Amino acid sequence: MLLAALIAIWLKVNLPLSVALVWVSNPITMGPMFYFAYKLGALLLGEEPTVGDFNWSFGWFMDNTTRIGYPFLLGCLVCSWVSAVSGFVFSRLLWRAHIVRKWQKRQRSN
Repeated sequence: MLLAALIAIWLKVNLPLSVALVWVSNPITMGPMFYFAYKLGALLLGEEPTVGDFNWSFGWFMDNTTRIGYPFLLGCLVCSWVSAVSGFVFSRLLWRAHIVRKWQKRQRSN
């Protein structure tokens, strides 16, 4: 959080949002997020999401790259696109509501 806050201050971006998003993607939540992306990609490709005996070795990753890689990358692409578009729309709606309230308040005071 400290690193995210320092970088947000240095780049002059949204500090609360930068610190809050650290809690969304962290080493604890990465496993479930990656698994969800894989399952989503496999579903979209019409494949059965299967992972054989998992082994923490370079050979295992090289042998399973095409079987796991394509669904995983497609799932990541879809998740990132949906997150980006929904975040953009949500922030635009919040900003518009904020501006409308300010205009209404200004009109009432006149």
